[in-house]
Amino acid sequence: MGIVWTIVLGFVVGVVAKLIHPGRENMGFIITVLLGIAGSFLAGIIGQMFGWYRAGEGAGFIASVIMAILLLVVYGKLRGGSR
Repeated sequence: MGIVWTIVLGFVVGVVAKLIHPGRENMGFIITVLLGIAGSFLAGIIGQMFGWYRAGEGAGFIASVIMAILLLVVYGKLRGGSR
């Protein structure tokens, strides 16, 4: 059940990040989920390493969305730079 919850939460984080981030990336469902999971994973590692929050706190969701937005910016730069 943990994997299903991770996918659902990753999707929510990815969708929120895409709604907040200006611009339009043509990303499908799978990439959106992977974006949210990657943002959550990186935010969890960084936030817990610096002691900003612990697992399960609301700040983790906010940090996950911020990290997913940063990943969207990087994705946009990489994709835009290759054209």
